[in-house]
Amino acid sequence: MKLHNRELFGKGVPRIDIRILEPIAGFEVKLTRSDGKALDTKGGGPPGVMRTVTLDQPEGKFGWEGVLIVNFPNGGQGELPLKFETELLGPLRMTFLKEKLDLGARRAAISLSRPAKKATIQVTMDTGVQVQNDADFKGEEANTPLPLTWPQASGSVMTISITAYDTAGFWTGVELHPWQVDIPHEEVQFDTGSAEIRKDQQAKLDASYEKLAEVAAKYSKIANVRLFIAGHTDTVGDKAQNRELSRARARSIGAYFRKKGARIPILYEGFGEEALSVQTKDETPEEKNRFAEYIVAIDDPVLKSPPFPPQWHKL
Repeated sequence: MKLHNRELFGKGVPRIDIRILEPIAGFEVKLTRSDGKALDTKGGGPPGVMRTVTLDQPEGKFGWEGVLIVNFPNGGQGELPLKFETELLGPLRMTFLKEKLDLGARRAAISLSRPAKKATIQVTMDTGVQVQNDADFKGEEANTPLPLTWPQASGSVMTISITAYDTAGFWTGVELHPWQVDIPHEEVQFDTGSAEIRKDQQAKLDASYEKLAEVAAKYSKIANVRLFIAGHTDTVGDKAQNRELSRARARSIGAYFRKKGARIPILYEGFGEEALSVQTKDETPEEKNRFAEYIVAIDDPVLKSPPFPPQWHKL
């Protein structure tokens, strides 16, 4: 008899393999699970055959107790007491603890849904340099913060890849892209209530495009970068209309870059008067609040105090 007491959910379930070595009239396995669930299975067969008794259970760890009864051809019986534990492991889950990420100090942290054995962190810099570090753990309990560090390297962190293992040998991974670059630019002025690019403003966008093209050409070789354009307005006018106007203006800027030859994906969103650069009263025509952000990033960029989760629209 062989007990398979630990399995991964979706890959199998705990079970007992019973190999028949001599002629028998049959066998019976009678078990009670630690939550009260009863199992009673009968089987048999000629010598050399192996029968499997499936120990159905939900995710988690359970105890089993009972007996294996063997019926012999002469009418006799033999009993083998059984007492064991089984565990059905759900998918190993990793949580990246964003609040513990410190790029300058080269520190990060994760937690796992089961006791931890080890993890590997690989960091790719925007210079193309890759560094790696391994961390060994001592079976820290589930949801315990697990610190990770990486060696110093030139450039800014572009990609963080982490692979972690539990004490049972199962693994999971995550990849993050904390890198982003703000494209400096001169703000485009629009006519009141309009999202159309004026001819006298095109030179500003041409200059911005040159900077964008330089950044895209440099970093597209390392990762799949995207351009995010966030539009903003002052507090003059209706709040909902300002949001729509800022989104339309952000789209117009993106469309201009696309027409100029931008090949990277372009996404846009409008925040209207809900993320002011300068706090003002309602109906205040503040020029500093009429602006746009041009951000090159891999994942959705981190914005300064966004008033709502942005719904980035693809151009």
